This record gives sequence, C-alpha cells and structure tokens, in this order.
Amino acid sequence: MTVSPALRSYNKRVLWLSLAYGVFLLTAVYGFKHHLVSGPVAIVLALLPALAIIGIFAAVGRYLVEEQDEYVRMLMVRQTLWASGFALSVATAWGFLESFDVVGHVESYYIAILWFGGLGLGSCMNRLTVGRPEAA
Repeated sequence: MTVSPALRSYNKRVLWLSLAYGVFLLTAVYGFKHHLVSGPVAIVLALLPALAIIGIFAAVGRYLVEEQDEYVRMLMVRQTLWASGFALSVATAWGFLESFDVVGHVESYYIAILWFGGLGLGSCMNRLTVGRPEAA
C-alpha cells in the first residue's frame, strides 16, 4: 500500500512535535527541579510540553482534512472516536472515584496519555471490525 502525501506530512509533523515534546519536557523538569525558573518564565516553561501535545492533536485534525482517501479518513475518524471515548470515559470514572475519596489524585495530563492509548485501541478495533485498509 502506498503512503499518501497527507499521511507522510502527518508522520513528519508528529515526529517533530514528539521530539519537541521530549526536549521541552526534559528542559522543564530540569529547570523546575533545580529551581532555575520562577514567575512568567515558569509558566511558559511549564506550558511548552503541553503545547507540543496540543500540536499533535492539531496534526491529527489536519491529517483528517488533508487525507483524500475517504475510506482511510473514515478509519482515522473511527480511531479518534475510540480514543476520545476511551480517554473521556476513564477520566470521568476516575473523577467520580476521586471525588468520593475511593482513589488518589492523578494529574490531568494523563488524560492525553489515555487518548494516545485509545488511538491504539481504535486501531485494533478497526482491524477487528473492518480489516486492513489494503484488503478493501
């Protein structure tokens, strides 16, 4: 199966944003651990890793707009719906458990990690329910 130009662009964007995330996160952890930042600089430094993750979310949306193959686009839409449903369901259930002091607090940025895990779940569900795109 040939890789579409949209998928190639998506992969490049996600790769660069993932690298930026790693650099931003390591920089932030180092800066805060060694008490090198405060005030507005601390706010910016703390937000940089989040901006990279937000960029990945935007890259998914841009891929959906740019992908010309309607079937492949539909598979990605299904995958993102699985990811969203999974992440929101776990976050909601955990939130209620936390509110009633049944479980401890978990930082909210883990919701993004759940969403990325949900993309994998969605990919598995696509393969189980509709098969491989190249088989169609």
